[in-house]
Amino acid sequence: MTAQQILSRIIAHGRGWVFTPKAFGDLGDPRAVGVVLGRLVAHGKIRRLTQGLYDYPKAHPRIGVLSPDPDAIARALVGSERIRLLPSGAYAANLLRLSEQVPAKIVFLTDGPTRIVRVGRQEIRFRRTTPRNMATSGRISGTVIQALRYLGKANITPERIATLRTSLKPGDRRALLKDSLLAPAWIRPHLHSVAEGVRHA
Repeated sequence: MTAQQILSRIIAHGRGWVFTPKAFGDLGDPRAVGVVLGRLVAHGKIRRLTQGLYDYPKAHPRIGVLSPDPDAIARALVGSERIRLLPSGAYAANLLRLSEQVPAKIVFLTDGPTRIVRVGRQEIRFRRTTPRNMATSGRISGTVIQALRYLGKANITPERIATLRTSLKPGDRRALLKDSLLAPAWIRPHLHSVAEGVRHA
Protein backbone atom coordinates (compact mmCIF):
# COMPACT_ATOMS: atom_id res chain seq x y z
CA MET A 1 0.00 0.00 0.00
CA THR A 2 1.17 3.50 -0.79
CA ALA A 3 -0.14 6.93 0.09
CA GLN A 4 -0.52 7.53 -3.64
CA GLN A 5 -2.96 4.61 -3.97
CA ILE A 6 -5.15 6.03 -1.24
CA LEU A 7 -4.97 9.56 -2.62
CA SER A 8 -5.76 8.31 -6.14
CA ARG A 9 -8.88 6.57 -4.87
CA ILE A 10 -10.00 9.70 -3.04
CA ILE A 11 -9.48 11.88 -6.11
CA ALA A 12 -11.30 9.34 -8.30
CA HIS A 13 -14.42 9.68 -6.16
CA GLY A 14 -14.35 13.44 -6.62
CA ARG A 15 -14.83 16.47 -4.42
CA GLY A 16 -17.47 16.03 -1.76
CA TRP A 17 -16.72 12.36 -1.09
CA VAL A 18 -17.07 11.42 2.58
CA PHE A 19 -15.38 8.26 3.76
CA THR A 20 -14.04 6.20 6.63
CA PRO A 21 -10.80 4.17 6.75
CA LYS A 22 -12.88 1.11 5.80
CA ALA A 23 -13.00 2.47 2.26
CA PHE A 24 -9.34 1.42 1.92
CA GLY A 25 -9.51 -1.95 3.67
CA ASP A 26 -8.28 -3.73 0.56
CA LEU A 27 -5.11 -1.64 0.43
CA GLY A 28 -3.50 -2.65 3.68
CA ASP A 29 -3.54 -2.80 7.46
CA PRO A 30 -6.06 -0.44 9.13
CA ARG A 31 -3.34 1.16 11.25
CA ALA A 32 -1.24 1.90 8.18
CA VAL A 33 -4.28 3.37 6.44
CA GLY A 34 -4.89 5.57 9.47
CA VAL A 35 -1.31 6.86 9.36
CA VAL A 36 -1.62 7.76 5.67
CA LEU A 37 -4.95 9.52 6.21
CA GLY A 38 -3.42 11.48 9.08
CA ARG A 39 -0.62 12.66 6.80
CA LEU A 40 -3.09 13.66 4.07
CA VAL A 41 -5.00 15.71 6.65
CA ALA A 42 -1.76 17.37 7.81
CA HIS A 43 -0.92 18.30 4.21
CA GLY A 44 -4.38 19.73 3.57
CA LYS A 45 -5.33 17.13 0.98
CA ILE A 46 -8.35 15.89 2.93
CA ARG A 47 -10.31 17.02 6.01
CA ARG A 48 -11.00 15.13 9.23
CA LEU A 49 -14.66 15.69 10.10
CA THR A 50 -14.68 13.72 13.33
CA GLN A 51 -12.89 10.65 14.64
CA GLY A 52 -12.75 8.07 11.88
CA LEU A 53 -14.61 10.22 9.33
CA TYR A 54 -13.03 12.27 6.53
CA ASP A 55 -13.96 14.08 3.35
CA TYR A 56 -12.39 15.39 0.16
CA PRO A 57 -13.94 18.83 0.57
CA LYS A 58 -15.55 21.00 -2.03
CA ALA A 59 -14.65 24.68 -2.12
CA HIS A 60 -16.55 27.71 -3.34
CA PRO A 61 -14.52 30.55 -4.91
CA ARG A 62 -16.09 33.13 -2.60
CA ILE A 63 -17.41 31.19 0.39
CA GLY A 64 -14.43 28.89 0.77
CA VAL A 65 -14.50 25.28 1.95
CA LEU A 66 -18.06 23.95 2.07
CA SER A 67 -19.69 21.81 4.73
CA PRO A 68 -20.09 18.13 3.84
CA ASP A 69 -23.40 16.88 2.49
CA PRO A 70 -25.44 15.09 5.20
CA ASP A 71 -26.43 12.33 2.79
CA ALA A 72 -22.77 11.71 1.98
CA ILE A 73 -21.97 11.53 5.69
CA ALA A 74 -24.80 9.06 6.25
CA ARG A 75 -23.68 6.85 3.35
CA ALA A 76 -20.11 6.82 4.65
CA LEU A 77 -21.17 5.90 8.16
CA VAL A 78 -23.40 3.11 6.91
CA GLY A 79 -20.54 1.86 4.75
CA SER A 80 -20.78 -1.86 4.13
CA GLU A 81 -23.44 -2.37 6.82
CA ARG A 82 -26.65 -3.75 5.39
CA ILE A 83 -28.94 -1.17 6.89
CA ARG A 84 -31.35 1.27 5.29
CA LEU A 85 -31.78 5.00 5.78
CA LEU A 86 -34.68 7.38 5.24
CA PRO A 87 -34.49 11.20 5.57
CA SER A 88 -36.94 12.43 8.17
CA GLY A 89 -38.27 15.52 9.90
CA ALA A 90 -37.19 19.01 8.89
CA TYR A 91 -34.40 17.58 6.75
CA ALA A 92 -36.87 15.68 4.55
CA ALA A 93 -38.97 18.83 4.14
CA ASN A 94 -35.90 20.86 3.23
CA LEU A 95 -34.76 18.30 0.64
CA LEU A 96 -38.13 18.62 -1.11
CA ARG A 97 -38.10 22.44 -0.94
CA LEU A 98 -41.14 22.41 1.34
CA SER A 99 -39.20 24.33 3.96
CA GLU A 100 -36.32 26.77 3.75
CA GLN A 101 -35.18 25.81 7.24
CA VAL A 102 -31.82 24.05 7.24
CA PRO A 103 -31.96 22.01 10.44
CA ALA A 104 -29.01 21.91 12.79
CA LYS A 105 -30.10 18.42 13.81
CA ILE A 106 -30.59 16.12 10.85
CA VAL A 107 -32.58 12.93 11.37
CA PHE A 108 -32.46 9.71 9.38
CA LEU A 109 -34.77 6.84 10.22
CA THR A 110 -32.99 3.48 10.07
CA ASP A 111 -33.38 -0.22 10.69
CA GLY A 112 -29.89 -0.14 12.20
CA PRO A 113 -28.85 1.05 15.65
CA THR A 114 -29.83 4.42 17.08
CA ARG A 115 -26.86 6.77 17.35
CA ILE A 116 -25.81 10.41 17.15
CA VAL A 117 -22.85 11.72 15.12
CA ARG A 118 -21.60 15.30 15.46
CA VAL A 119 -19.66 16.90 12.61
CA GLY A 120 -18.65 20.44 13.48
CA ARG A 121 -21.86 22.26 14.42
CA GLN A 122 -23.97 19.68 12.63
CA GLU A 123 -25.66 16.82 14.45
CA ILE A 124 -26.85 13.77 12.54
CA ARG A 125 -29.18 11.40 14.31
CA PHE A 126 -29.90 7.86 13.21
CA ARG A 127 -33.17 6.82 14.83
CA ARG A 128 -34.25 3.20 14.74
CA THR A 129 -37.84 2.83 13.57
CA THR A 130 -40.43 0.26 12.54
CA PRO A 131 -40.24 -1.98 9.45
CA ARG A 132 -43.38 -0.24 8.14
CA ASN A 133 -41.65 3.15 8.14
CA MET A 134 -38.58 1.67 6.45
CA ALA A 135 -40.63 -0.01 3.71
CA THR A 136 -40.25 3.11 1.54
CA SER A 137 -36.55 3.74 2.22
CA GLY A 138 -34.52 4.49 -0.88
CA ARG A 139 -37.61 5.83 -2.68
CA ILE A 140 -38.78 9.41 -3.08
CA SER A 141 -42.17 8.45 -1.68
CA GLY A 142 -40.54 7.69 1.67
CA THR A 143 -39.02 11.17 1.83
CA VAL A 144 -42.35 12.76 0.83
CA ILE A 145 -44.25 10.83 3.50
CA GLN A 146 -41.75 11.82 6.19
CA ALA A 147 -41.77 15.48 5.08
CA LEU A 148 -45.57 15.69 5.18
CA ARG A 149 -45.65 13.94 8.55
CA TYR A 150 -43.21 16.57 9.86
CA LEU A 151 -45.20 19.51 8.48
CA GLY A 152 -48.45 18.25 9.98
CA LYS A 153 -52.05 18.43 8.75
CA ALA A 154 -52.45 22.17 9.27
CA ASN A 155 -49.37 23.08 7.23
CA ILE A 156 -49.88 21.06 4.07
CA THR A 157 -51.03 23.90 1.85
CA PRO A 158 -52.02 23.95 -1.83
CA GLU A 159 -48.76 25.80 -2.48
CA ARG A 160 -46.72 22.96 -0.98
CA ILE A 161 -48.66 20.37 -2.95
CA ALA A 162 -47.96 22.42 -6.09
CA THR A 163 -44.26 22.54 -5.21
CA LEU A 164 -44.14 18.74 -5.04
CA ARG A 165 -46.15 18.35 -8.22
CA THR A 166 -43.72 20.63 -10.06
CA SER A 167 -40.45 19.33 -8.63
CA LEU A 168 -41.09 15.58 -8.75
CA LYS A 169 -40.67 13.65 -11.98
CA PRO A 170 -43.74 11.85 -13.38
CA GLY A 171 -42.26 8.49 -12.43
CA ASP A 172 -41.73 9.65 -8.86
CA ARG A 173 -45.27 10.97 -8.68
CA ARG A 174 -46.62 7.63 -9.87
CA ALA A 175 -44.57 5.95 -7.15
CA LEU A 176 -46.53 7.95 -4.58
CA LEU A 177 -49.69 6.14 -5.67
CA LYS A 178 -48.05 2.73 -5.30
CA ASP A 179 -46.72 3.55 -1.83
CA SER A 180 -49.73 5.47 -0.53
CA LEU A 181 -50.99 2.50 1.50
CA LEU A 182 -47.75 2.62 3.48
CA ALA A 183 -48.49 6.20 4.57
CA PRO A 184 -50.69 7.27 7.50
CA ALA A 185 -54.32 7.55 6.42
CA TRP A 186 -54.40 11.34 6.67
CA ILE A 187 -51.40 11.69 4.31
CA ARG A 188 -52.80 9.46 1.52
CA PRO A 189 -55.12 12.07 -0.04
CA HIS A 190 -52.17 14.47 -0.28
CA LEU A 191 -50.07 11.87 -2.09
CA HIS A 192 -52.92 11.38 -4.56
CA SER A 193 -53.14 15.16 -5.04
CA VAL A 194 -49.42 15.33 -5.86
CA ALA A 195 -49.77 12.42 -8.29
CA GLU A 196 -52.84 13.90 -9.99
CA GLY A 197 -52.53 13.83 -13.78
CA VAL A 198 -50.05 10.94 -14.01
CA ARG A 199 -52.32 8.04 -13.06
CA HIS A 200 -52.50 6.71 -16.61
CA ALA A 201 -49.17 8.10 -17.90
